[in-house]
Amino acid sequence: MTTRPIQLRGGRYRAPKEDGGVLVEPPFAQMGGLLAENRSRRSTQCYDLQGRCLSDVARDARRELVMEARRWTSQYRDVDCGSWSPSTPILLAGHQPQLFHPGVWLKNFALGALARQNGALAVNLVIDSDTAKTTSVRVPGGSAAHPWIEDVPFDRSGPVIPYEERPVLDRELFFDFGRRAAECIASLVPDPLLRRYWSRATARMAHTDNLGACLAQSRHELEGDWGVATLEVPQSRVCRMEPHAWFVAHLVAQLPRFQAVYNGAVEEYRRVNRIRSTAHPVPNLVQEGQWWEAPFWIWTADDPQRRRLFVRRARGEIELSDRGSRRIGLSLSPDGDAGRAAEQLVALGRQGVKIRCRALVTTLWARLVLGDVFVHGIGGAKYDQVTDALIRNFFGLDPPGLVVLSGTLHLPVERARVSEDARRRIKHRLRELTFHPECCMNRPSETRGERGSEAEELIRAKRRWIETRQTPQNAGMRYREIRRINAALQPWVASQRERLRDEQEAVDRALRAEAVLSWREYAFCLFPEKTLRDFFDRVLHKSE
Repeated sequence: MTTRPIQLRGGRYRAPKEDGGVLVEPPFAQMGGLLAENRSRRSTQCYDLQGRCLSDVARDARRELVMEARRWTSQYRDVDCGSWSPSTPILLAGHQPQLFHPGVWLKNFALGALARQNGALAVNLVIDSDTAKTTSVRVPGGSAAHPWIEDVPFDRSGPVIPYEERPVLDRELFFDFGRRAAECIASLVPDPLLRRYWSRATARMAHTDNLGACLAQSRHELEGDWGVATLEVPQSRVCRMEPHAWFVAHLVAQLPRFQAVYNGAVEEYRRVNRIRSTAHPVPNLVQEGQWWEAPFWIWTADDPQRRRLFVRRARGEIELSDRGSRRIGLSLSPDGDAGRAAEQLVALGRQGVKIRCRALVTTLWARLVLGDVFVHGIGGAKYDQVTDALIRNFFGLDPPGLVVLSGTLHLPVERARVSEDARRRIKHRLRELTFHPECCMNRPSETRGERGSEAEELIRAKRRWIETRQTPQNAGMRYREIRRINAALQPWVASQRERLRDEQEAVDRALRAEAVLSWREYAFCLFPEKTLRDFFDRVLHKSE
């Protein structure tokens, strides 16, 4: 199976380095055209999804998405996103329920603003099938001149399991996180959003003990306070829906063909981007004897460790397995109707068997079926070039366009800004003192007595050696003499060298401090509310 070459959209995406910098592609002003183009393309596309037209499945999936998102969101905040009909466009974004940085949070505010401007409904997917890999936050402390970073835990470490299954393990540690983190950062940021945000996160504990839900719902409440009219829904709820089960059944039935396209697209991405690691952007799907690896995870509520899902054809049906103790038969054939298998998959979900999309298939489903435009961050947009190839080469459809959005915001800490240029200039000057001291000295004639005469004689000797034509016979002597003279001239530039060394030490200290203070990955809640709102307002003003 061959795949059409990966087409890089706009080259290699790079996160902005400057404070307040933003990457938007395409510009916000083109959203209306992109939305219209994607919807027009969708209306003309037809694909047989194992007995149902993809457009019919999409219609049902979108209706259920909106219903479930309204149910979920109404648990913790007022739902005021206007009415929705099948003709209403849907804008989507998604992220894990983490304490992410402001450049990621920017997507949520842009989602709401773009939906309002284009008469669309905004839905943010909480990707709770990903695992909770860390239970601490990097928090800076100390002073602007001598900052340091501390890992402040908000929960006890535990098994690496999906957010969907991850409870808060240490309620006392969770409740006290806000105080500890605020005290750590107080000398740098005395008024972080953390205080307000964490009181909401702990309040959510009265309604759910799920770690991801506490973090995401309290963050979404804040967005509502700031006028962001969006809905949210966990990916786990999306994966329970009957249209998604039909989609899973189709990919399972066509797995040999899908796996060939998938692996071809991933390998082409590695080739185009010159990536040697077989783990990036994702590992290939493998075949082990009669078992074919599918792009899904499987686990149960009783045993929530994610395992890869494998599929084989056996005795007129298709068998699913985690290659451990669990095996499930589906009434499904490669060319048969997927309706019965979809019913079985929905029933399995009710029994506690979780089958969840892996990364590329998550956004494939979201972009191809659930929404009209997806707002991606930089990492997701890079990897979704593989998704584009899957849509083209497996479904035979033109992939819908997307928006790439990210920003960089530094903590608002007053400090003397320095750059690597300052270090390079000092390094160059020190090198000049070593190899061209005569160019850095005061004029020897201004040096009194014997020292002035000695310096003049050394400089004249060096000039004679430089003007002497180099030959194989004199090359060694010429090199040694110039080097000896440079060393002999060092006392005349010693004071300059000492001053430069002091400057270099000060610049190195400042650069170390800058590396701590300008790190773009600090959690959004460590920033002052005003800093965040000013940043979002400035960026989104350009969308109007």
